[in-house]
Amino acid sequence: MPTRRSGRALVIAGVLAAAALAAGLVTPAAGAVPSSESWAAELAIAGGDDTNVVADGDAVRLEDLRARATSRGPAPAEGELLLAPRRPAAVTDRVAADATADVPPGAEVIVAVRGTRDDGTWGSWSEARPGMPARLFEPTVELQVRITLVAAPDGRAPALRRLWLTADRGPAVLPTPRPVRPFTAQVFATRIGLVGNDTANGHEVERDDRFVALPSRRALAPRGSGDYTVRVCSRPDRCTWAPVWDLGPWNTTDDHWNTPDQRQAFGDLPRGRPQAEAAFADGYRDGRDGSGRRVTNPAGIDLADGTFRDDLGLTDNAWVSVTYLWTGTGPSGSPLDRDARVEVRAAPAPDAPVVGVVAPRARVTYECAADGPGGRTGIGPRWIRVGDAQYVPADLLEARDVPTC
Repeated sequence: MPTRRSGRALVIAGVLAAAALAAGLVTPAAGAVPSSESWAAELAIAGGDDTNVVADGDAVRLEDLRARATSRGPAPAEGELLLAPRRPAAVTDRVAADATADVPPGAEVIVAVRGTRDDGTWGSWSEARPGMPARLFEPTVELQVRITLVAAPDGRAPALRRLWLTADRGPAVLPTPRPVRPFTAQVFATRIGLVGNDTANGHEVERDDRFVALPSRRALAPRGSGDYTVRVCSRPDRCTWAPVWDLGPWNTTDDHWNTPDQRQAFGDLPRGRPQAEAAFADGYRDGRDGSGRRVTNPAGIDLADGTFRDDLGLTDNAWVSVTYLWTGTGPSGSPLDRDARVEVRAAPAPDAPVVGVVAPRARVTYECAADGPGGRTGIGPRWIRVGDAQYVPADLLEARDVPTC
């Protein structure tokens, strides 16, 4: 069912919060240091990027309480409120959240924070729990907060009334080395299906749709964006770039693309091995996923129908190579026509074999630009290299200051 959105807005006024703080009526989150900055979040439902939430009285609530369909069966209803980006007064790598909410047993209010990286892209989402601030993967000058409301299995839903945030710098730690190239792993893929249902970020699944699901909210892109994009290859000469728009197949806290020390859950598993794969193959956690379900296949990624069948040529569940593009460094861009599929060729020439496709709304990292053949000068239109023997026409991709190959 298409998600309905409300034009009403619930705004927790920052002026009132500041006055309450000055009067000693409100205490910022614990652990703040003199260089910290605290503010009351504006819980405004506007802009079209929120999903299945509504301002009802003095709280933000779920609008539709019906269970959400997933490739592994029904899941409790959920909704997402995406706050406007904010530039704190100082460089930040830690954000504490103090939420006032009515939360029935089994329901959740999940506050997550992300920050921009040096290359201008968004880093991974990190959850802020009571007494445990969100620790960003690297310092940032711009933040964004996402609040996810999840109903209890019996259908009762939470109500968020206010949210107090505190940004500061945590104790100095040695930076985690980041690879020049993004991380790649072999993962078992299954098909999503579910045409007509909504994904975790509120996208209504269409016939021949193109996106993927991963088992962690840390890489869930806002609806309509390619902020978190994977490159999936069924073989070296058949790849697709697709955005992460859903959760699954088996878990919701299994960011298996991160190192064990950064992994949200299952940190005793090696990087790149999904919990479901370990449960299915080795009996890890008694062969059950994080929700206690018996794991019946080792899937670590779900593929929408168009991605599965048309772009990758799959006819059955299969092992694929997945590159988690946000785990690397370097510039990236999206197709200029956000609704178009862009063919990827094996060489910088229009008659070179097609070796992949960039899905609508996906984001690709790029390396350099090369001239294609053409004309009496022998120099034709420019092409941008997006991987080893993978090129797209430069006039189809949003890219700046691209060096020559």
